[in-house]
Amino acid sequence: MAGRHRDNGQVTGTRINPSILAADFVNMQAELARIAAADFVHVDVMDNHFVPNLTFGPQMVERIQATSPVPLDVHLMIDDPDRWAPGYAELGAASVTFHLEAAADPVALARRLRAIGSRAGVAVKPGTPADSLHELLDEFDQILVMTVEPGFGGQSFMPETMPKLRALADAARRRGSAVWLQVDGGISASTIAQAAEAGADTFVAGSAVFGADDPGSAIAALRDQAASVHRH
Repeated sequence: MAGRHRDNGQVTGTRINPSILAADFVNMQAELARIAAADFVHVDVMDNHFVPNLTFGPQMVERIQATSPVPLDVHLMIDDPDRWAPGYAELGAASVTFHLEAAADPVALARRLRAIGSRAGVAVKPGTPADSLHELLDEFDQILVMTVEPGFGGQSFMPETMPKLRALADAARRRGSAVWLQVDGGISASTIAQAAEAGADTFVAGSAVFGADDPGSAIAALRDQAASVHRH
C-alpha cells in the first residue's frame, strides 16, 4: 500500500481490486496467484439475508488470507455487521467494508475496525443516498459506491450512480479527506474511465480480470486507464 494514497484530495494512487466472485472457487490458490499484480483482492461475503445469495464466511476468508499474495479487501454484504465485522478484521483483513444500510452504528463500528488494525470501509447500494456520509468522511478509510445491486456478479454498470460518487469526491476534496472512493459492479475497460472521472480511485473488477487470458495485463491496462483520467 506504500505510496498509494490521497494527499489533500489529490489522487496519488489508482487501485485495482479483482473480485474473487469471478474466480474459480475450486482452484482458489491458483486464481489468487494469477492476480499477484493487483493492489488488493476483493472478497465478497454474502449471507443470503442482506442479499439473496450465499458465498462464504470467516473460515474461507481465513484460508484466502493465508494464501493470497495481496492484502484482502473484504466486502460484507451481511446483516448485523456491528456483530460480525470485527471478526474479519481480527483475521487480519487489510480492509473491511460493511453496508450503511445494515449497520446500527456505522461510526462506532468503523472505529472498532480501525482499533483492531483494519481499514474501515462503508458501502452504499445504488439507491441509497450518501449525503449523510459527507460530514463523516474522516471516520472511514474507504467509501464503496455500488455500481450494481449487491448480491450477484456479472451485472451491468449503472451510470446513474455517478452523481453520488461525484458528490462524495467533491466533499472529500473540500475537506482535504484521505478517504478512498471505491466502485464495485460492472467495472471493465469500457466503464472504468467514467468512474475515474467521477472521482473513484479504487476499482473492483471481476470478470474483466479473471476472464482475461492474462489477468496481470488486464490489471495493468485498467490501472493505466483510470490513472490517465486522473492525470488530465
